[in-house]
Amino acid sequence: MACFLVPAGEAVVTEIVKKIEEKKEVSNKDAAEVKIPVTKKLKWLRNLLCGGAVLLAYEHVWHGEVQPFFPFLTAMSDPADTAEMLHEMGTVGVSMAILITAVWIGMCVTADMIVAGKNVKKTVA
Repeated sequence: MACFLVPAGEAVVTEIVKKIEEKKEVSNKDAAEVKIPVTKKLKWLRNLLCGGAVLLAYEHVWHGEVQPFFPFLTAMSDPADTAEMLHEMGTVGVSMAILITAVWIGMCVTADMIVAGKNVKKTVA
């Protein structure tokens, strides 16, 4: 019913952290060490989270669980449905956000290994 709100909330937090990190990054372009910036990795995470949240929101609109007028979520009109919605957010939404974050960690590790391999080839040649 509202599980898309959890990845959407994480995407907002990720964007805030990315903006903070952009201010901290120093434009130190050392030719010997090429790395993927943290802000670029955070952008990947934000895009993954936003994509998942949009697809889930579309699915909920399709099934009539989201409406264009207040209270927007049909589960908010009845206390029993609200409890079910919060349970869904706590199970499905959190597990989805964790899965997306785990995939992102795998992407970052793989990308760092690829970049490190290219750096080793450059120094050997």
